Amino acid sequence: MLVALLVGADFGLAAFAEHTVSQKAREQLRLTADPSVTIHGFPFTTQAIGGDYHHISLSASGVPIQDLRDVAVNAELNDVSAPLSDLVNGNTSAIKIGTLEAQVTIKASDIAKVSPLTNIQDLRIEPSSIEYVQTGQDAGSSDGQKQDQQNEDKSKAGIRISGDVKIAGQQFEIFCFAMIELHGKSIDIVPQRLQYGNDKETTVVPQSVQKALLPNFKASINTGNLPFEVTPTAVQVNSGSVTIKGKAQNVTFSGAAAGR
Repeated sequence: MLVALLVGADFGLAAFAEHTVSQKAREQLRLTADPSVTIHGFPFTTQAIGGDYHHISLSASGVPIQDLRDVAVNAELNDVSAPLSDLVNGNTSAIKIGTLEAQVTIKASDIAKVSPLTNIQDLRIEPSSIEYVQTGQDAGSSDGQKQDQQNEDKSKAGIRISGDVKIAGQQFEIFCFAMIELHGKSIDIVPQRLQYGNDKETTVVPQSVQKALLPNFKASINTGNLPFEVTPTAVQVNSGSVTIKGKAQNVTFSGAAAGR
């Protein structure tokens, strides 16, 4: 019975701490709902008394970052220092994070709002191998819808952007194969070539037409100050979204706020 009471008290204290961190994260990230916070490890009380936590997970959706309005954020906080008295009093500014791994995911609907991609109707995003983007040939996939497994440079990836574009008054479905690259806190989409048609049958767009249309797919997305002061180090293209990953060391929880 005593063991059950102690375990219950431990979980109760952990839940209180998680709720406190969640509320403060909601304020700093300017969210409409509390993000999910999990403090890993048992017993929690031992960590709380020492003020040292091995691993804390945080996830949130709908985070506004600069002109982006629906960003998903996932962060893994390791070797966290947070005195119990500060947590009880809601003072999260004293929380220090030894190592942080974070990623933000930007949906195609947000990317479609970035000029000049606004000229493309029903914009869609799919991954593509760098080989297929550059040459139109890929030994492992007929349409290039995969990322390079052996690509060591994670600061760039292949992307396929598709949507409807008007050409000479007529609507065409265009497939643009481009590189997406990280340059500091900027995500640059660099178009390489175009195809038109549908998913089952496509035709290479003539060079003269490509020259006129390619600028419509060239864009730069400013991620501003990503949450937790993380500088992007890797980019990954998913079906319908782009994920940026980054790491940081010796940061404070008060630095969680995204750039305005």
